[in-house]
Amino acid sequence: MSLQLYFHYPKTDNDVTIKYNHIEHKSINYKYEREAFMSTVWDSVQLARHAKRPLFMDYVNQLFTEFDELHGDRAFADDKAILGGLARLNGMPVMVVGQHRGRSTRERIEHNFGMANPEGYRKIIRLVKMAERFNIPVMTFVDTQGAYPGIGAEERGQAQAIAESIAVFSSLKVPIIVTIIGEGGSGGALAIGVGDKVNMLQNSIYSVISPEGCASILWKTAEKAQDASEALKLNAINLYQMGLIDAVIDEGEGAHIQPQPVMTALKALLVEQLDELKDLDTHTRCELRYEKFKSFNSEVMLPC
Repeated sequence: MSLQLYFHYPKTDNDVTIKYNHIEHKSINYKYEREAFMSTVWDSVQLARHAKRPLFMDYVNQLFTEFDELHGDRAFADDKAILGGLARLNGMPVMVVGQHRGRSTRERIEHNFGMANPEGYRKIIRLVKMAERFNIPVMTFVDTQGAYPGIGAEERGQAQAIAESIAVFSSLKVPIIVTIIGEGGSGGALAIGVGDKVNMLQNSIYSVISPEGCASILWKTAEKAQDASEALKLNAINLYQMGLIDAVIDEGEGAHIQPQPVMTALKALLVEQLDELKDLDTHTRCELRYEKFKSFNSEVMLPC
């Protein structure tokens, strides 16, 4: 399976044998992917956690206009770890939701480092059901270590809230586009990770467990996190090769160094995918989504 990269800058003949045009899909072989595009999976983990990496609200401010945040789950509280609201993408109304980790120490505490409580997921359920009612497409941005594991969160039904969110997204009758922009960790990511299209930035990761958590279980020490990350194959290229995601957005030198070209490429991809999904009738779109996730199984071919 050849990798479809969404390049945000022209490649030169010195970089690869194929010359790429500005912002278009091209196929490249797996040897180039492994040798030139990413050295190790652990590199992806470290870059996905980079302190200067663009956050959810950075993407909202750059990709969308007229963002109007909506608050609360109408039952308990307004969880600031996961934000959402109405916005416009090239003039088209969309519902935008995502985890926001915060930049400064004060902001990170305010947003609980992007780790949502049950009320956060119930807020998102409320927002996407509203989007469905008014036939508005949904776009989610994933960037979390995982759902908040506190006692209060468990007492208020963390697992149930995540499961309900996955179920709601699975049957939603409007287009859903998911983009992993940093860490896509555990159920906290899966709760808003069901979509017709699932994209990943080049240096993002997506896994059912963190490398440290996996290493602690398998080797009884978090020091084996690098080995665990390689075994989990949690970076964008591996997940694309396994058919688990639809597109990889090239970051060039890294979104933390040059964010604007990455956002330009991502916006173009989102517009393209949304136009494609809007051309499908509701029944066909939902059926394709169902078949897509049903095809994920233990027999998937792993890249060498």
